[in-house]
Amino acid sequence: MLCEPDVKTTQASQLLHGHIAEIFEKQGLWLKARSADGYEGWVHQGYVVTVPDPVPSPADTGWDDPRPLSLGCTVRDARGATRKLPLGALITAGEERSSGLAMSLEERRHSFPRNADSITASAMTYFEGTSYEWGGLTPWGCDCSGLVQSSFRLHGVGLPRDAWMQAGAGEPVEGMTDLRAADLLFFSDEPEGKITHVAISLGGMRVVHLALGRGGYAVDDLESGDEYTDLLVKRFRFARRVLS
Repeated sequence: MLCEPDVKTTQASQLLHGHIAEIFEKQGLWLKARSADGYEGWVHQGYVVTVPDPVPSPADTGWDDPRPLSLGCTVRDARGATRKLPLGALITAGEERSSGLAMSLEERRHSFPRNADSITASAMTYFEGTSYEWGGLTPWGCDCSGLVQSSFRLHGVGLPRDAWMQAGAGEPVEGMTDLRAADLLFFSDEPEGKITHVAISLGGMRVVHLALGRGGYAVDDLESGDEYTDLLVKRFRFARRVLS
């Protein structure tokens, strides 16, 4: 999903394979789409196919779609062609998993419970080694808020797409000394204080995040005293507790 109907513009987010989006504007070969989480961006029509009626409601699509969701698998279509799917992509009609792992929604609800330790474990397991990519949502390339959204969505917890949007979720945390695992920490490097970065607490002062300053995935101790973590602490604005 791009910011403008032009291949040379910035990626805003991603629509993953098999996900359903609403098309509400067209410019030439470019379509403006709204994903299941309400996020909007431009996609080229070469990437999409029309879904036959009846179209599922947005609440039953995306990460809450009952179809098998990839946890990192390869599928084969009816012609025998193979395609690798990242975490979060959906296996569509006519495709069969040939290797790797995929789970239905029912299976995921049993395997990925809505608790803090499980969510932080998924963030660290699936995204370890991921490079930073603005607008990315998967272990093939991801940004800070993409890590948060995908990790929580895998466990059935819906969050908005961007860090500044996520900053309104849940309840406020008093301060860094009160952090629990799976709390969200928000940071800003802008004079007016708009949120520009988010990290997931591992409890205490340890966080997991996708950070441009680290080149991607990192587990950091905010009390380590190195140059980057000291800068993060100075940019810290507040924390929010998404899980009750």
